[in-house]
Amino acid sequence: MGASWIGKLTTISFLFATTAAKLCAQFGIEPQKQLPSPAVNWTQEQDQKNMLDQLGIKALRPGASGNDNDLNHAQYDEAKANPWPNYPDPLLLRNGRRVTTPRIWWQQRRPEIVEDFDREVYGRIPQHVSKVTWSVKVADHEFVGRIPVIARHLIGHVDNAGYPLIDVNIDMVLVLPANARGPVPVLVMFGRAALPAPVQPSPGDLEKINDASRSMLANSDPSLKEILDKYPAYEPVTVTTSASPFGPPSTAPAGPAGVNGTSNDPPSTQQLIADGWGYATINPSSIQADNGAGLTRGIIGLVNKGQPRHPDDWGALRAWAWGASRALDYLETEPAVDGKHVGIEGVSRYGKAALVTEAYDQRFYMGLIGSSGEGGVKPSRRNWGEVLENLTGGEYYWMAGNFMKYGASDASFGSKNAGDLPVDSPELIALCAPRLVFVSYGIPQRGDAKWLDHQGSYMATVAAQPVFQLLDAKTLGVSSDYHTEKMPPANVGLLDGQLAWRQHDGGHTDAPNVKYFIAWADKFIGHAPSPK
Repeated sequence: MGASWIGKLTTISFLFATTAAKLCAQFGIEPQKQLPSPAVNWTQEQDQKNMLDQLGIKALRPGASGNDNDLNHAQYDEAKANPWPNYPDPLLLRNGRRVTTPRIWWQQRRPEIVEDFDREVYGRIPQHVSKVTWSVKVADHEFVGRIPVIARHLIGHVDNAGYPLIDVNIDMVLVLPANARGPVPVLVMFGRAALPAPVQPSPGDLEKINDASRSMLANSDPSLKEILDKYPAYEPVTVTTSASPFGPPSTAPAGPAGVNGTSNDPPSTQQLIADGWGYATINPSSIQADNGAGLTRGIIGLVNKGQPRHPDDWGALRAWAWGASRALDYLETEPAVDGKHVGIEGVSRYGKAALVTEAYDQRFYMGLIGSSGEGGVKPSRRNWGEVLENLTGGEYYWMAGNFMKYGASDASFGSKNAGDLPVDSPELIALCAPRLVFVSYGIPQRGDAKWLDHQGSYMATVAAQPVFQLLDAKTLGVSSDYHTEKMPPANVGLLDGQLAWRQHDGGHTDAPNVKYFIAWADKFIGHAPSPK
């Protein structure tokens, strides 16, 4: 068929479609809408295989095993821990020239680093992500400890008009002291979003609820009426919490993610409220699932209309960080919140997400980065415990697809390793400068596994110092020679500068460091603790 015939058919098709549309309008008939294609429903293995194929990767090196009896067990010999001893210089431009002024940092070097992390490590956020609209699901007057608070359960609905088959609703709880005299600083924490101590019905109200419940059950099923008649004192709804208006200690959430350490301090949330802070908890899984099968769902799937990722698309860490930024959008509109002094917190994988959040979103004034390990504070160039290959393999979905290239042993481009990465964790920390960064770890003896590479994480923090110094921020107070600096003993904090480090003597949690974080942050933001 010649080109002229194709042109005629195209014209005929256009005229037919136009005529049909006019007739539908004339007779009030709604034209049938084309349904969107359903989301791809792959297993994690299928999604990972698709990304490997896109990248031309035939084989990945296996990650390290946490079992010391396995052949590929993790490496813990310091003499072998630095196969690539030199980290990328955060103050060296791609053209080989040094960064000597803050202006060069902000206008040239920082954008270079952001681009490398976008393309090769955490992935790019698409330019047009749907708007988030926040609504209050529940508002309650509660107590945290013995302090009255206003607690709100909020839902951030992501506009899904462009792809209605995926619904994303960000789950967040905001808790503010009820008697604050002005706007308060707030710490946003990754973890379960739950009201701290929901107010329970009074005995009189509870009696009415139980009377109505018994009546509804009896009327709905004759067999239930027989059972209820046998137990006339049975109450379908009971209150198991203390009758005290302050609630039992267990009603307050344990605070930041992770297992409580050996500290006898009050819960982290209670410490924040007692000092005159507010806090927000945001549920990462309501933003993006923590697995590869979920990449065609959640916010990543919604933006991609249910289709698989491309190699430089964002992974779960960047998606969680995006969700935290949308929470900050809301907090900046809340008059009771000091929007200029909002922090971000997380432990373990959420410690990684907290650091990514602060690095990318300069509105976050401070971060408490707990036990983050590989993909967070730990340098990928360190061969100790968890290594880059653990993230290019099992947890590939945290990262951009392109990150998998650095775990490839056989690919169309040959092979790559951690030494080929254009950036490493010191640059990620440096992106937060000159804002406040508190790096927190526990000790292996209490469960903060040596897998996390505490010494390597300290080295990365040291290596980030020159950028803080360039921007007139105080640092750890040690030299910037990360090759020779040794980590301080547990419970010895380096807390004099905007860049801070403290290893507590607890486990895989940042709870024992929260009181130090609060006092440290108060000093820099000029916040006076609430009177006791």
